[in-house]
Amino acid sequence: MSWTLVFVLAGTAYLFKVLGLVVIGDRVLPPVLSRCLALIPAALLAAIVVKDTFSTGQDLVLDARALGVGAAALAAWRKVPLIGVIVIGAVVTAAVRALA
Repeated sequence: MSWTLVFVLAGTAYLFKVLGLVVIGDRVLPPVLSRCLALIPAALLAAIVVKDTFSTGQDLVLDARALGVGAAALAAWRKVPLIGVIVIGAVVTAAVRALA
C-alpha cells in the first residue's frame, strides 16, 4: 500500500464526514434512524471479530481461536471485567494450541 493511497483514503473519509454535516446540517434525525446509527459500530466490530476468528486467508477454519472467543464471550456474558475477559480468551486459546 502506498502513501498516496493512504492519503487518498483519508481524504475521502474526511470528505464523507463533511458531506454528512453539509447534507444533514442542523436537522434532527428520526429516532429509528438514530438508534440504527448507534448500533453500527458494535455490528462492525462483531463482524471483524467473526471474520478474524473463523478465517485464514480465503479459507474458513475452526481452530483454537474459536474456543478462545467462545470462552471470552461466556466470560463477558457472566459480567467478568474486561481485562478478565481478555485474559480468559488468551489463556483458553493458548491452552488449546498447546494441547493440539
